[in-house]
Amino acid sequence: MSERCAFVYSSRFDDVSYGDDHPFKVARYRLAYELIRELELLAPPGVTVVESPLADEAELLRFHRADYLEKLREFSLDPDPRADFRYGLGDIENPVFPGLYAWARTVCGGTLEATRRLATGEVRSAFNMAGGWHHAHAAKASGFSYLNDAVVAIQWLVQQGLRVAYVDIDAHHGDGVQEAFYDSSQVLTISLHETGDDFFPHTGYSRELGHGPGYGYAVNIPFLRHADDRLFRRAFDAVVMPLLKSYRPDVLVSQFGVDSLRTDPLTRLEMTTAVIEDTARTLRSLGLPWLALGGGGYDKVNVACSWALVWGVMSGRAVPDTLPPHFRARIAALGAERKKLRDDEHFARPDDFSRAQEALESNLAFLSAHLSPIHRLALR
Repeated sequence: MSERCAFVYSSRFDDVSYGDDHPFKVARYRLAYELIRELELLAPPGVTVVESPLADEAELLRFHRADYLEKLREFSLDPDPRADFRYGLGDIENPVFPGLYAWARTVCGGTLEATRRLATGEVRSAFNMAGGWHHAHAAKASGFSYLNDAVVAIQWLVQQGLRVAYVDIDAHHGDGVQEAFYDSSQVLTISLHETGDDFFPHTGYSRELGHGPGYGYAVNIPFLRHADDRLFRRAFDAVVMPLLKSYRPDVLVSQFGVDSLRTDPLTRLEMTTAVIEDTARTLRSLGLPWLALGGGGYDKVNVACSWALVWGVMSGRAVPDTLPPHFRARIAALGAERKKLRDDEHFARPDDFSRAQEALESNLAFLSAHLSPIHRLALR
C-alpha cells in the first residue's frame, strides 16, 4: 500500500567532483536516480519528486559556526586549491573545489525541505539520498562531510517541540550527530557500525552513552570486522526496536549508508542488501513520520541498488529482483556485471563469525545493564 511520500532530488547533486582518485563519487546519485526511475518507483499515486533547494545560512547556523561557513564560502569561490586544517578543509579526505559551498547547501537544503514537509503533514515519509553527512562538526569538515544536514534538520524539529529518534546504519559511526545531541534527552541517537578500534572515526563504543540529561540517549552498537546479516539482525532486534518503542519519538530520522555491504571497497563488514531492505521495512512498520537520508557507500552499483530497495519500501511499491535491461547496459559500460537487484545470501566464515558474535554479545549485555533503568531494555 502506498502513502504520501517525497523523493528529494536535483540534477545539481552530481555537479561537482571530489577528484578522480577520491573514493567518494557523486555520480552515484544520478545512477541511483536512474535506476529508481527505470523501476517506475517515482510515478504516482502518493509520490512527490521534490527539487532540492539551497539551504539558507540562517538555517545552517543552528549548528555550524559562522567562521566555518565563511571559510567554506571563501574557499569554494577560489579556483586555486586552498587549505585550512583547523577547519578540516583542503586535505585528501575533504578537498576544496569551486562551487563546494553552494553544492553542500543544496544537499542540506533537500534535507530541510523534506523535514518541513514531514512536520506539516504534507507527506508521511521522505528520502534525500544525497544527505546523511553524519561526520561534519560545528566548525570542521570530516569524513567527506562538510555540512551536517541531519543535525541541522533535527535541531529544527526539536525547536518545534518534537522528540526525535535517529538511527544510523552506516559502517562508520555517526559521530557528528552524536556529538551534537550528547547532552540532550530530546534526541535519541543510535548508531550501528564497524568498531572504531582501527577504523574511522575511531569513536562509537558502547560506553559512549551521553552526558548529563543526555545520559542513556546516545547508543552505539559496534561490530567487529566480518560481522554479517545475522549479527546485524540480532543487534537490531535486541536493542534498536525496543529502544524506539520505549522512547516513543514524534519523528524518526534514519541514515542509510550502505558501506556495510561485503563488496564495499572501504569497509570490512560482510552484510548484504537484505539488511538494508529489512531495516527500511522494519522502520516503516513503526508508522512514524520518517525522514531517510543516504550516507556512505563506495561502490556505485551497490549504492544504486540499495537505495532503490529503500525507496521501494518507503513508497510501498513492489521491487523486482531483476535489474532493468537499460540499467544493466549502463553499469556494464562502467565495468560492472550485475543482473540482480538484491545480493545473494551470504554468511561469514565460522571463525570470523564467532569472534564477531562474542564481541557483539558483550556489547549487548553492557547496553542492557546500563540502559535498563532508563528505557526498560532487557536483553533478549
